[in-house]
Amino acid sequence: MQTGRHLVRRLVQLYGGLTLYGASSALLVRAGLGLEPWNVLHQGLAERTGLSIGTVLILVGAAVLLLWIPLRQRPGLGTVSNVFVIGVAMDACLALVPEVHSLAVGVPLMLAGIVLNGAATGLYIAARFGPGPRDGLMTGLHRRTGRSVRLLRTAIEVAVVVTGFSLGGTVGVGTLLYAVSIGPLAQFFLRAFDVPTASGSSTVVATGTPGGVILRR
Repeated sequence: MQTGRHLVRRLVQLYGGLTLYGASSALLVRAGLGLEPWNVLHQGLAERTGLSIGTVLILVGAAVLLLWIPLRQRPGLGTVSNVFVIGVAMDACLALVPEVHSLAVGVPLMLAGIVLNGAATGLYIAARFGPGPRDGLMTGLHRRTGRSVRLLRTAIEVAVVVTGFSLGGTVGVGTLLYAVSIGPLAQFFLRAFDVPTASGSSTVVATGTPGGVILRR
């Protein structure tokens, strides 16, 4: 019975976190003050293709997941769910939240989006159902090349932002604020939403860091 409740809690955290992640990303889109690095690319591609940003997110996530094959990475339930749930939730929230035309509304919306994104990251990573596609790409490249994760993450995300901006994605103060705050926010929420194992021990904070988790955005 205890094991069953433990699994239910992890599943609720996983899908609640992924849904919140998509919704928080939609708030950043509506704020119009800058997006997370990968969503700069997703928005740019959406502008060029006419697809919704959520659909582009799903397609890019699936393409990144294919890159796991030569890297010999194994996806988990959270990995596959990440590809689809965030994109669907993002499009649903964009359909509900109107566009913003003033800083008086845009700034609070941006701040809410960043904080909720940190909470969402803590929720779904602490559930321990596998990393997102982009996280796995970085850790896979780290294993294959020997380069530091920090270097690989920086290189990939700089390339993603530059490409997305050239395609019409939004880069601004929100992008910079997100970059400097998401790490501390996610670390805080990882500890807050830690799911102990069935034996009662912590899996997220036992070593002082979130289990080697790579914060992707």
